Amino acid sequence: MNKIVSIMVVLFLVFQFASCSGRDNEVVQKRLIVFHAGSLSVPFAEIVKGFEHENPEVKVQMEAAGSRTCARKISELGKKCDVIASADYAVIDALLIPDFASWNIKFAANEMTITFTDESEKADIINQSNWYNLLLRNDVSFGRSDPNADPCGYRTVLTMKLAEKYYGKEGISGRLLNKDRRFIRPKETDLLGLLEAGAIDYVFIYRSVARQHNLKFLILPDEINLKDSRYTKRYASVSVKISGKKPGEFIERKGAPMIYGVTIPKNAPSPEIAIEFVKYLLEESKGQKVMRDNGQPSVVPAPTGKYENIPMELKRFVLPEERVVVEE
Repeated sequence: MNKIVSIMVVLFLVFQFASCSGRDNEVVQKRLIVFHAGSLSVPFAEIVKGFEHENPEVKVQMEAAGSRTCARKISELGKKCDVIASADYAVIDALLIPDFASWNIKFAANEMTITFTDESEKADIINQSNWYNLLLRNDVSFGRSDPNADPCGYRTVLTMKLAEKYYGKEGISGRLLNKDRRFIRPKETDLLGLLEAGAIDYVFIYRSVARQHNLKFLILPDEINLKDSRYTKRYASVSVKISGKKPGEFIERKGAPMIYGVTIPKNAPSPEIAIEFVKYLLEESKGQKVMRDNGQPSVVPAPTGKYENIPMELKRFVLPEERVVVEE
């Protein structure tokens, strides 16, 4: 009888120890929530893997959406995240600063392309000179993302308007924008399944995404692809109206070279870990190498208009914005 009691006591102690250890592990495990643009899904999966390897006590939870949708989750729905990475740094400036974030760091570039497969209609003849005519054909279909949800969506509109000027084809952008509206989706990566299944022939998408998914893509002239800072003035000659901070409000988005941005919201649940993640993202040999390997050139360090608000640990990744002195 005493032997049975002793065994029961030992089992009880083992159970209690295991329970306490489990609770200790739960306490040690930390969570980091990252909202990010759909076009960052592939490089961020690799970046998160590296970050978790260096920080085994942290589990990163990623949530992809159109960049404007990501921002509205914070500003309108009250959702909390530790890091938000946008395909357009201007989304952070327009929708989150100053109420929901206080700074913004630019970290990567990209460009617009038209993506397709071998099975796409007219894939064998599409080129820089005829793409707009081919996309307007009744036997050809194309998809694009929603300008109010996703920067790729309004960049597609800007690219079409720039193309109208570049090719001297009046009215071409309006005709393109009115065609195939049933294939508009919340973010550009939502269209990849339709493209690969043959439901559509072409997609306006970032070059990096096309590369990451081993798809064919048409390189557009630098004058219209929003890639080259030499054409900043030309890009700014066109604009698009998109929804603002409040329902019924609209903001004008002018064409500009493509630059991604990242910030930590003011109500981030784990701000200290968030800073470590952003550092990893911005490090030349870590996150920036991953971005470059996935077709997105680094712009670090880049000027920022909120230099004084940048956390001290991150200041080495930015430059003070040059102040323009106007002579009276």
